[in-house]
Amino acid sequence: MRTGMGVGMLLVLVACGSDGDDAVPDTASGSLEQLAAKARCEPDIQTDAAELRQATCDKGARRYVLVTFTNARGQAEWFDEATDYGGTYLIGKKWIAVGEEKVVMRLRGRLGGTVEKSSHHSGSSGGGDHEDKSPGHSGHSGHHTS
Repeated sequence: MRTGMGVGMLLVLVACGSDGDDAVPDTASGSLEQLAAKARCEPDIQTDAAELRQATCDKGARRYVLVTFTNARGQAEWFDEATDYGGTYLIGKKWIAVGEEKVVMRLRGRLGGTVEKSSHHSGSSGGGDHEDKSPGHSGHSGHHTS
């Protein structure tokens, strides 16, 4: 039953606009810097590799991570691994933003995209309450109540 509620919540999140604004723009595209400019962010580049570029955008309480990819496969692989940590993701063509739910929803009003929400899955260590502050994760545990 809880899974059904989670799917329902995901559908509600995807259907909702940003801050009561139902108009969601077409999904943005471009380089990390171009996407950051559309999001009104000065990116702090954390990773500048051939297959992906990653930056943090920090506007006080509105912190998120923006990642661009050279191809869809790299994006899919990154997302598959990232969802193990839980969180709220905004997904575009060859880019992903991850942060707190209300930050991602606001960002969607600038960049378009699709919102995906994932619950935290603890590994065999049994430490399901830790917060991951590694690159690519916004430091949240991914726990949510349904």
